[in-house]
Amino acid sequence: MASLEIELFGCRTDNFGVLLHDAASGATASIDAPEEKPILDALARRGWKLTHILTTHHHQDHVEANEALKAQFGAVIMGPAREKDKIPGIDKAVDDGDRFDFAGRPVEVIWTPGHTAGHVCYHLPDDGLLFAADTLFALGCGRLFEGTPVQMWQSLSRLAALPDDTTVYFGHEYTLSNARFALSVDPDNVALKERATEIERIRAAGRFTAPTTIGLEKRTNPFLRAADPGIRKVLDMPDASDSEVFAEIRRRKDRF
Repeated sequence: MASLEIELFGCRTDNFGVLLHDAASGATASIDAPEEKPILDALARRGWKLTHILTTHHHQDHVEANEALKAQFGAVIMGPAREKDKIPGIDKAVDDGDRFDFAGRPVEVIWTPGHTAGHVCYHLPDDGLLFAADTLFALGCGRLFEGTPVQMWQSLSRLAALPDDTTVYFGHEYTLSNARFALSVDPDNVALKERATEIERIRAAGRFTAPTTIGLEKRTNPFLRAADPGIRKVLDMPDASDSEVFAEIRRRKDRF
């Protein structure tokens, strides 16, 4: 089976738009629908017709264009069952452990509460793809608007358990500020320092930092590294639980 084509582009101020396209069937999915015009422009640029919208959570900057795109293309909107009353135009609600078919490929639904109570991520195991939206960012994670630190740590741990070579697309271009924060809690991480330098170059050139991989995040993202002795030393939390260390990292990021 041929690989899916992926189109990545900017929306709003710092959101990512992502289109997935299967050339054989013509199926095209938008991961969330943050803004109508950039999505329409990307579809036109590639000559694709939208067939699906895979919604990750209910925040306005991820669902704003749902109904407009559905009206134009008749796209099927899928989204988290635990937030179905907040997802405009939803046709099919999905929950943790559900599997559905997209262009002949299995898509696994992973419930990742923390940023919102019902947030889901979409994993395409045959393609090695994860669409993590606002749960896992490059060098970061989402703010805890509706969930607890324990919930978010559990959610991130589930994503970290995926194969290291899984390609991860995320919801926002926050990576430069995330890198600067990461260095404040993990200052001796050589891989992180090298990555931060590369991110400075990428952003200075006007390029995106997406996608990333699970393996890269495990090596450099402090929000996945709560067990690391170096981070625990910086935080003066040698004997705390991983979720407690994660909670302190998140608190520090919120104030950074």
